[in-house]
Amino acid sequence: SREPESGTMAVEGGMKCVKFLLFFFNFIFWVCGLALIVIGIMVQVGLHQTLRIKDASALGAPIVIIVVGVVIFFIAFFGCCGAWKESNCMVTTFAVLLTLIIIVEIAAAIAGYVFKDKAKTILTDGFHDMIQKYNSSQDAMKAMDGIQEDFKCCGAMNATDWDSVIGGNSVPDSCCKNVTKSCGKGALTTDRIYKDGCVNIIEKWVKKNLLIAGRVGRSVTLREVLGVIFACLLMKSIRSGYEVM
Repeated sequence: SREPESGTMAVEGGMKCVKFLLFFFNFIFWVCGLALIVIGIMVQVGLHQTLRIKDASALGAPIVIIVVGVVIFFIAFFGCCGAWKESNCMVTTFAVLLTLIIIVEIAAAIAGYVFKDKAKTILTDGFHDMIQKYNSSQDAMKAMDGIQEDFKCCGAMNATDWDSVIGGNSVPDSCCKNVTKSCGKGALTTDRIYKDGCVNIIEKWVKKNLLIAGRVGRSVTLREVLGVIFACLLMKSIRSGYEVM
């Protein structure tokens, strides 16, 4: 009679361990979700608010990253409650939602890979458009000046892109290493300005942030798969009527 009792206690102990593991992994999901939100916002702000890119596909990857991060953040809290209260309905819902999130993350990874190959073309078109509108649009002027000052660059591919727009061997003051009024006048061939184009610099910045997001995403996905497994084990335990506490 002791063997069945011992077996039951072992199962109960195992399910108790699963319960706390599920709770722990949900806490990790919560933190990872917050990390994805922060990274996604960084990339989104850099692309949308600063570059004013017209191609909607360029914004797809960071938007998906942000959405996934927000959803993971709230689902993790939901999963913690389900595990702690041993609610079969909540744990089941958590497992289903987490599986859907894994599918969305795979789609986000594909979108990020596609965007990585299109980044230079999109950036080049966006910069040339802003340079051509520099003298006629206040928005283009502010955006371009802000980019050149923040990223320490000048022009699209290089500083000579300004020659056909401003002329007089001059560049915008925002190209200067030490920005002062009229510092860009006649400075195209001097060492007073940054010579590297903004396209290559920002392309590297975008790829770096997407790479970080990809690494975080892979780490999160692995933990999510474990979370689904633990959730299924806990659901089986609850349905079987084991007392895990």
